[in-house]
Amino acid sequence: MQAWHVYVVRCADDTLYTGIARDVQRRLQEHNGLAPRGARYTRGRRPVRLCHVESFHSRAEAARREAAIKKMSRRQKDVLITGR
Repeated sequence: MQAWHVYVVRCADDTLYTGIARDVQRRLQEHNGLAPRGARYTRGRRPVRLCHVESFHSRAEAARREAAIKKMSRRQKDVLITGR
């Protein structure tokens, strides 16, 4: 069974976008316009760079973590990404 991943990307305007996916590299390509789809938020903020990934066994676990990260302040997200 393939894992689910929660990822955080840094956009060109230095904002952060959090999402979930099974294939993070494919999703990153979509966000950067190299493949169809991608989030509306990232379309005008390209290029985006992957800066954090966490893996989970189920979509439900990944969705809960995504929601928790989205509730974090910018400072908390920076600590999560950099570890300091």
